Amino acid sequence: MGEVALVTVLALLTALVLAAVGALHVVWMFSPWPLRSREEFARRVVGVEGDRLPPPALTAVVVVLLGVAAYLVLGRAGLLPVPGPAWLPVVGTAGLAAVLLLRGVRGLVSSPGKGTEFARLDLRVYSPLCLALAAAAGSLAAWA
Repeated sequence: MGEVALVTVLALLTALVLAAVGALHVVWMFSPWPLRSREEFARRVVGVEGDRLPPPALTAVVVVLLGVAAYLVLGRAGLLPVPGPAWLPVVGTAGLAAVLLLRGVRGLVSSPGKGTEFARLDLRVYSPLCLALAAAAGSLAAWA
């Protein structure tokens, strides 16, 4: 498989995961799925008490940012046109990598609520996923 094909596959997989996480956030704006209650969802998925869940509008901002991230990743690989200067998808993808790297490292080093279900999920799922996405986005940003 050639370099361009590898970049295409990496970009498609990365964008697909970002879009899937965005779709989950859309669901979570209206439902605690796959859990039974908002309180259980808040505790296990977000790591807060039920009354401290982010409002749907803030979750919608996350959805938009994940969509932009997926778009920039695909634009960086040349799979979608990105309006504006040619450096925009490079800088955008590098910025995405930096944000995901910081989130992944923070979760591994100091996951809030040690000993909670959220901390366990943060260490086993959320942070490793962020680090994998950071590596993918960083690789795409560095691609010549």
